[in-house]
Order: sequence, then structure tokens, then C-alpha cells
Amino acid sequence: MARPDAVPQIGERLREFLAAGAHGDMAWLAANAERRGDPRALWPEVRSIVMLGVNYGPDRDPLAILGERGRGAISVYAQGDDYHEVIKPRLKHLGRWLIEAGGGDIKVFVDTAAVMEKPLAAAAGLGWQGKHTNLVSLERGSWLFLGAIFTTLDLPPDAPAHDHCGTCRACLDVCPTAAFPAPYRLDARRCISYLTIEHKGPIPRALRPLMGNRIYGCDDCLAVCPWNKFAQAGREMKLHARAALRAPSLAVLARLDDAAFRALFAKSPVKRTGRARFVRNVLVAIGNSGDASLAGDAERLLGDASPLVRGAAVWALGRLDRSRLSHCAAERRAGESDSDVIEEWAAALSHSASRAVSGRNP
Repeated sequence: MARPDAVPQIGERLREFLAAGAHGDMAWLAANAERRGDPRALWPEVRSIVMLGVNYGPDRDPLAILGERGRGAISVYAQGDDYHEVIKPRLKHLGRWLIEAGGGDIKVFVDTAAVMEKPLAAAAGLGWQGKHTNLVSLERGSWLFLGAIFTTLDLPPDAPAHDHCGTCRACLDVCPTAAFPAPYRLDARRCISYLTIEHKGPIPRALRPLMGNRIYGCDDCLAVCPWNKFAQAGREMKLHARAALRAPSLAVLARLDDAAFRALFAKSPVKRTGRARFVRNVLVAIGNSGDASLAGDAERLLGDASPLVRGAAVWALGRLDRSRLSHCAAERRAGESDSDVIEEWAAALSHSASRAVSGRNP
């Protein structure tokens, strides 16, 4: 439990993050900055905040799939049902008990409002924000879902947690895209979770080769945290990962139309990204696969209705089969009207030409 004013520096930290542009195109962060900076701005009547955490750690090595380049890596938390729908009923049940026992009023949140869950959880003693900026618990490691109950009750606060990262920098060093400019600082614009989930446009070309086969989220910094080894006894829940989402074939995913996408990801957080963004991610993974048998899937998507998909298909095909890309250019490039896709064609063909002149392989 924590007071709503337990982390007075939240607002200033958020303003610095926004001023640096590190939030990318997550405009909703800036739009709700005042309410995020002070829980009382979200609900003036709040007197105490009950923070809850639940470990959802996987039962297998989540990084093993990174070596299977023909398959897509979906973040552990997104391999089952949407955690918002799993956790929120539990919070409401606990909240009703709290009202019955102590009176007052409550509001419950699971990453669904302008609440800075991680610093509040640290203030409430659940754990500390590690160098990867995620919450780490001595008992439950880095795999944590967080929930909050705001209440009008005046509850005794717990002591804040202490930082136990020490000299360890495993989470910083493992990041494929160097998204941490310094310990305890994240630049979302380089984070694969942001790029594959929140980012709406084409993924920057310089970052695409670094993404490997990660098609939704990234577990690297969580998975390498040494405190996870102490979390076995504290693993309270399983997300019941769907077999179809543990290691899905890139070829199968590339062929999803909108209806098939919605069916596959029903009740999954992946569904919220929409088919176009998801297939964009799949095409980046196809381009990184080195598997020429996937070139046909990239070529087919050159004519997709979504310009986001078409642009990613140009890049993927150029990575897998330059001659095939050049052959398609005459038909596909001439009829293209989207400026981003036109730019992808220019970059891919220019790259192909320079590679041909130098005699280098892709």
C-alpha cells in the first residue's frame, strides 16, 4: 500500500521523458501527463493506493525461439488470453471485499488508465524498478503483471522497496536495439516492444535487421534478469499459452487476411494492433529469416491493400531475393501512390544496385 503522493518525482520524470521525445508516437502519454504525474489528478478523492503484482513467468526458455528464424517470437504475456481480462475481475473481487470490510469507495486499474503503476508499486514495496525500468521483485522476479486499487480509505502505507540490481547490467547488454541510453532509462523509439505494438508507421530501416524474428513484443530484458531464479515459488498464475502462439510459422502468419487474423487472436492482446501492423512485423521477421522459400509470401504482399504491409513486403523481398524484387518493380512500383511505399521501393532498389556493383551478398 502507498499514499497517492508517495512518488512526488513521477511528474518531473515523465516530463523529462516526454521532452526528450523518448515516447515516440505514443501521444496518449503526453495527453494524460498531468493525471499520470499525480494520482490525485486522476481521482481527487483517493487516499490510499493498493498495488498488486502477480508473476506470470513462463515454464520454458522464452528466448529459445529466437534461433528458429522461420517462426515468430510472440512475447510470453501475449501467448494467451488478454491479461487485462484475466486480472481485472480479481481486482474487482478484492475491491468489493475491501468495501465490505472497511467501507469507502474504490476504483480499479490494470494498465487501463493514466496510472504510473511501476513507480507506485515500488513505493508500495512490491519491488523496485530495475535498470530495464520494469518492476523486479525479490520473490517474484521480473515477470510481473501489476494492478492498482485506488480507495478513499486511509490505509497504513508500506515501506518502499530497495534497489537490488547492484552492478548487474544483463538486461541492458542483452537489448538487441540498444534501447537503454543509460541504466534506468528507456528510449521507447528503439524498443522492440514499442516498435511492434505501439508504433503505427513503418519501422525504421536501421532497426529492422536487429529485430530478428520478434513479431510482437520482446522478452529479452525480462528473461535474463537473475532474480527470476528465485521466483519459482511465487509463480501464482499461468496464462495457458495457446499452442498456436508459442512458435507460429511466419509463412502461415503472412497469409492471414483480416478475418483470419481476428479469429487467430480472439481474446488476445495481439488483436489490438490490427492485422496491418502485425503483418508488417511478420514481414520484417521474414526479411531477417534468410529463408528464400519465404520470398513468395513477401512478393504476394506487394499488392496488399495496406500500404504499411506493402512497404514492409518490399523490404523483406529485397532482403531475400534481389533479382525477384527487381523483376517485380516494373509492375508494382509504377502503380504505387503511397509516399512511404515509394520510398521503400527507392531504398530497396538502390540497395540492390549498390550490392550488385560491389558483388556483396545480402
